[in-house]
Amino acid sequence: MNNIVAIVGRPNVGKSTLFNRLIQRREAIVDSVSGVTRDRNYGKSEWNGKEFSVIDTGGYVRGSDDVFEGEIRKQVELAIDEADVIIFVVDVEEGITPMDDAVARLLRKVTKPVLLAVNKVDNAMREKDAIEFYNLGLGEYYTFASISGSGTGDLLDALIKAFPEKPVVEEVSDLPRFAVVGRPNAGKSSFINALIGKDRYIVTDIAGTTRDSIDTKFDRFGFEFNLVDTAGIRRKAKVKEDLEFYSVMRSVRAIEHSDICILIIDATRGFEGQDQSIFWLAEKNRKGVVILVNKWDLVEKETMSTRDYEEKIREELMPFTDVPILFVSALTKQRLLKALEATVKVYESRQQRIATSKFNEYMLKVIEAYPPPATKGKYVKIKYCMQLPTKTPQFVFFANMPQYVKEPYKRYLENKIRDNWDFSGVPIDIYIREK
Repeated sequence: MNNIVAIVGRPNVGKSTLFNRLIQRREAIVDSVSGVTRDRNYGKSEWNGKEFSVIDTGGYVRGSDDVFEGEIRKQVELAIDEADVIIFVVDVEEGITPMDDAVARLLRKVTKPVLLAVNKVDNAMREKDAIEFYNLGLGEYYTFASISGSGTGDLLDALIKAFPEKPVVEEVSDLPRFAVVGRPNAGKSSFINALIGKDRYIVTDIAGTTRDSIDTKFDRFGFEFNLVDTAGIRRKAKVKEDLEFYSVMRSVRAIEHSDICILIIDATRGFEGQDQSIFWLAEKNRKGVVILVNKWDLVEKETMSTRDYEEKIREELMPFTDVPILFVSALTKQRLLKALEATVKVYESRQQRIATSKFNEYMLKVIEAYPPPATKGKYVKIKYCMQLPTKTPQFVFFANMPQYVKEPYKRYLENKIRDNWDFSGVPIDIYIREK
């Protein structure tokens, strides 16, 4: 299970620059996903063979000219609650400020590992100035320069050492795991209660493999799977429920340990920024997605038809628009069974394997009808393709000059795959390799 690292500190100390440096270390190697900026507050990183998730609390502070100490306090409290290790970033140029002091006071009470990272240390003189930060009472500090990257290696080495030993959790079952995610008050609890019903058709209550989401084994209407409930995570006393940061934080773990994400949105509020963040979080983790528009019984049908509403959502999802969208009501139990069927269908689509002979037969005709555009007078020829034996659908196309096959053509190939095989709600990866 991945550890979560939160980067905290007052505004403008270089949290986001450090965050970008950490996630690029992996992005450059593994991820060719567009739209990374859409969810810049969350990313994956890797160091010395250890993978971890990074959360940049900086992107969540509202109103850059007038940042309240209270707002930062909330961010830090959340990070303390949800993260495994905290990196506290300070700025050597400005020295210790009252806000740094306030953050340090909170962090001194914490039992989790805190790494004090002093930014903008790029010469010997500043190395001496950094000694002042011992006064924060957080012990050893690490100096680095987030712009040039010097010193980040030592910080990362210390970070890996600080990770708590995770108990090896035996997988309780190999049933599919469906995570119910969405922002607060979208109706996640009502949806789960409506599914489980008053008679509670539960076979076992399993303490989740994640620290505090609950797996419920669901066995009803001919379906059998584990429902990962993020709605039931304990409420933090000091946290306002509407805080965007909170939803994203608690969704991270649930999404990472699921097969399919059931994203519940509130029909009366529309598909807002926070819903999009959670959607791109699931897409980035290559999970299947089903979108349920809940509370549809409360919407004035004259003002908004399902078709208009659906089109609006799909516009926001560009370019990944092949996702099931269903209109439900947890209160009246309208279309809940349909929602389950759609989720199971997405799970099956994500598992499907296409025979290489069939895949070549169809795709090579498609490529012949519309070959990759010539670049600098060079013609790209694709002679063979196949599905890779991976957990999520990945396809490789062998070409004589893979470097000339650009993103739009890869999208064309993906669309053609989707036209012929049902991958609705499932992210697909396309790779072009030298034959």
